[in-house]
Amino acid sequence: MKHLFLSGTWILGSICPWVSMGQELPQSPNVIIIEADDLGYGDLSCYGAQQIQTPGMDRVAREGLRFTQGYCTAATSTPSRYSLLTGKYPWTNPDAKILPGNAPLIIDVNQVTIPKVMKKAGYTTGTVGKWHLGLGDGNVDWNQKVTPCPNEIGYDYSYVQAATNDRVPCIFIENGKGVGLQKEDPLYVNYRTNFEGEPTGKDNPELLRMHPSVGHAGAIVNGVPRIGFQKGGKSAQWRDEEMAELFLEKAKGFVRENKDKPFFLYYGLHQPHVPRVPNERFVGKSGMGPRGDVILEADWCVSEFLEELDKLGLTENTLVILTSDNGPVLDDGYKDQAEELVGNHLPSGPYKGGKCSMYTGGTCIPFLLRWPAVVKPGVSDAFVCQMDLLASLAALVGVPVAGKTDSQNTLPAFLGKSDRGREELVFEGYYNYAFRQGDWVMIPPYPRHNLEYQLYNVKEDVGQTHNLAQKHPDILKKMMMRFEELKRTTGKMTNF
Repeated sequence: MKHLFLSGTWILGSICPWVSMGQELPQSPNVIIIEADDLGYGDLSCYGAQQIQTPGMDRVAREGLRFTQGYCTAATSTPSRYSLLTGKYPWTNPDAKILPGNAPLIIDVNQVTIPKVMKKAGYTTGTVGKWHLGLGDGNVDWNQKVTPCPNEIGYDYSYVQAATNDRVPCIFIENGKGVGLQKEDPLYVNYRTNFEGEPTGKDNPELLRMHPSVGHAGAIVNGVPRIGFQKGGKSAQWRDEEMAELFLEKAKGFVRENKDKPFFLYYGLHQPHVPRVPNERFVGKSGMGPRGDVILEADWCVSEFLEELDKLGLTENTLVILTSDNGPVLDDGYKDQAEELVGNHLPSGPYKGGKCSMYTGGTCIPFLLRWPAVVKPGVSDAFVCQMDLLASLAALVGVPVAGKTDSQNTLPAFLGKSDRGREELVFEGYYNYAFRQGDWVMIPPYPRHNLEYQLYNVKEDVGQTHNLAQKHPDILKKMMMRFEELKRTTGKMTNF
C-alpha cells in the first residue's frame, strides 16, 4: 500500500485540488483519533485559556488546523462516542445513553464503524483507553473472555476500561480478557445490590481519601467510592494514579508494533473525567485543584505520544485528530474543589452551558487536526462534526460506506481545503435536543427545563443570551418543520 487506493484517488480527485492538479498523493496516512473525556473548548491554551497551559495539545493546533466550530453530537459520553464510531445520530439507538459498567455492547457487530472501514482499506486497527460503549451481552462473567467486545466491531487490538473512572468494574480489558484477574480471586460486579461484607462509600466514609458530593457511594477502589458494587479481583484493580501512563504506553506500543504499515488508533484519554486522581508528579501543579492537574496530565500524555511519533519517523504522514467527547463539567459527583478553585478560567470558553447541556458549551468541543504532509497549519471556521469522520475517512482511504448513515463526507473541510462543512446538525443534551441550521440554533421546550421555544443566532450572539423566537417566527417555524423531518428521515427511536 504505497499510495491511496485508486477508488480513493478518484474520490479525492473530485474534491481535493492537489489531486485534480496532478499532484501525487502521499503514502496512505496513519490515522489517530485522540479523544479526551469532558475536556472543554476553553480548557486549552490554544483556545484562549490563560490560567492553564497545554503545550502538548497546542502543538497539534500549531502544526495543523484548529477548528473553531468543531462539534460532537451529544453532550454526554456514550451517545457522543457512539456517533463518532458509527456515523449515526445517537437517537437512532435507544441504548445510546450513559451506560453502567456492566451494560452490553450497544454497537451491533454487523454495523459499519470507523475501524471496519479502515480494516477494509488494509489498516491495522487498535483502541486504547476509555471505552464506555458496553461490553458483552449484558450477562458478563468478567473472569472469562468478554464477547462481543471492541474486537468484534473492527479492532484488531483493544485495551480498555469498560466504562468510566467512577464506575465498576475497575479493571482493564485487553482483547476481551480481564487483565491480571486470578482464578483464586474472581471478580463480581453488581449495579443493584452490594456484596455481603464489602465496604461502600456510604457506609464506610472513614476508608475514603476522596468524598462524594452526590451519587458515588458504592464500591471503594483505591480509596475512592465508585458507582456500582464489585467484589474480588483485587490483583486486577487499577490504581488511578497510574492509569494515564499505562494507557500512554499501550498506545505507544501499538504504534511501535505497527509502524511499518498503515494503522488506525482510537486513543481514549480518561481525563478530566471524575474521579480526578492525577499521578503524583502533577498534584498541585495547575493551581486549580485536581481538575486542572489532570488536564496537565492529559496534555503531558499528548506531548509524549507526539514525541513517540517523531522518534519513529511517523509525524509527517500521520493524521492526528484531537478532540473531546463533550463539554466540560466542574462538580461531577466528588468534592474535589473544582468549582472553588476554577478562578477566572472558563472551561467552555465563550459558550453557554457544558456537559449535559443543550447550549453550545455542551457540544462545541476542542477539535484539532494535524497531517503535515497534506494539511497547511491554520484556523478553520468550518462547521464540522465528529459524526462525519466515518464518511470522510472512508473517502480518504477509498472504501464505500455500506448501509444507511448520518455521516457526511466533509473531508475538504477537515483538511483545510474548504470552509464549507455541515449545513445543519441535531445536538443531544441530557434527554433533550437542540437543532442548528446555518447560524441559527433552535431549542424546543422541554418539561422542567424550558417552557418555550428558544432561538439564537450563534454568529451574532455566541453566548446565547438573546432569545429571538418571538422576533423571528418565520425562521422558528422553518426550523421546527425541518427538525421534525429529521426525526423521521434519520430513524429516531428514542422516546425523549
